[in-house]
Amino acid sequence: MSNITTNIKGIRDIMRKDTGVDGDAQRISQMVWMLFMKIFSDKEEEWEITIDDYESPIPEHLKWQNWAADDEGKTGDELMEFIETELFPVLKDLDITISPQAKIIRSVFDDTYNFMKNGTLFRQVINVINEIDFNNSTESHLFNDIYETILKDLQSAGSSGEYYTPRAVTQFMVDMINPQLGESILDPACGTGGFLTCSIDAMRSQVKDHKDRAVLQQSIRGIEKKPLPHLLCTTNLMLHGFDLPAVRRDNLLSKPYADWGAKDKLDIILSNPPFGGVEEDGTETNFPKKFRTKETADLFLALIIKLLKNNGRCAIVLPDGTLFGEGMKTRLKEELLDKCNLHTIVRLPNGVFNPYTSIKTNLLFFEKGTPTKEVWYYEHQYPKGAKSYNKSKPINIKEFDVEKKWWNKRVENEYAWKVSIEDIKKRNYNLDIKNPHQEVDTLEKPEVILEKFRTTETKISNIQDEIINVLTEALK
Repeated sequence: MSNITTNIKGIRDIMRKDTGVDGDAQRISQMVWMLFMKIFSDKEEEWEITIDDYESPIPEHLKWQNWAADDEGKTGDELMEFIETELFPVLKDLDITISPQAKIIRSVFDDTYNFMKNGTLFRQVINVINEIDFNNSTESHLFNDIYETILKDLQSAGSSGEYYTPRAVTQFMVDMINPQLGESILDPACGTGGFLTCSIDAMRSQVKDHKDRAVLQQSIRGIEKKPLPHLLCTTNLMLHGFDLPAVRRDNLLSKPYADWGAKDKLDIILSNPPFGGVEEDGTETNFPKKFRTKETADLFLALIIKLLKNNGRCAIVLPDGTLFGEGMKTRLKEELLDKCNLHTIVRLPNGVFNPYTSIKTNLLFFEKGTPTKEVWYYEHQYPKGAKSYNKSKPINIKEFDVEKKWWNKRVENEYAWKVSIEDIKKRNYNLDIKNPHQEVDTLEKPEVILEKFRTTETKISNIQDEIINVLTEALK
């Protein structure tokens, strides 16, 4: 176990003793705002060297190094009073016009709270955090892995349609979209930033100098409406070397559909929008009548089609319900197929999103600008010997090697098939099309099925006769 793994486990064990912290969600929120303060402090050391005349937006006495760095500094009631009456009130009310850094801090602390009540335990957590050097590339790399395990412990996810996307799924989607330096990339419901950080990693090799690094940092943006995922995403991007993460607290669905213009268009959109979630009353009125619904995923799909540039690319996670749904969903799919080339649907098996949901999901890949002529389907298979996925055995990126090999040289096989737009229209835009090869392979001839049915019926009748005989003897 690495030192940083031990540190994170130690922090969580200390927090469990504090009566003010109730459950995983609060524990993670508490841990991450404290880690953010330490990360920001370490970043400021770097900025003081790399940015001319850098001035911190945080008042001197509130900087981490001036109240937390001394392991024998403030503790107990004195520390808690400082947190509640000085640190939080000032950071929540920072003037965002001072600097871009001030805007980030304010956005992080707007809806963040201190849950810990015991100042002695609080000091113990601080001292463990101080053992981590986030300017050390090895430590930072290790933390990215630990960061993902922290997210998996957020068991409250799924209650409002939020499902954290497995890393393998995120990686595959980004690999197939193949983002290029200079392209604008958005996740409109970015959660903790999985698609954004994966896109950053994918373009690292394209960054040759300081100018390229600036282009990369300006290209990546995310929107998240809930405070905890927003805090996690901001911290995650900072750990990936972003000085000023462009992650905004907002709900894109709350802006009128008609107000989105040419300046808002993007090259790439990657997303796993909340599905099964229901938007607040009135949100749907921001959309044209033909797209009005309270289903979050459908509204996001309608918005994504609008926001893509011509030749813009999208990869999105959607549930089976979107594929076979009627009414508004039919009109939405008609819009998608008319304005975009929906070239690929990868059908995922059950359990990919365990433990959050057992809902079957699909990965849709499309490009805006030309209508769909045919849709290719690929049915993802469980690894050999597996019947489902679970928390200890999640989906692995290597499983997608078969899809990657097939991607650019497409031929029909036992797991891949294509459907023409004419056939899809005949089905009233129902995209829930099963694997025809599997049906051919597994469906027996009618006379065989009938014979098996008759045999089974005879066995049932014989068992019933035996039960009657036994009961009759017992009652004599």
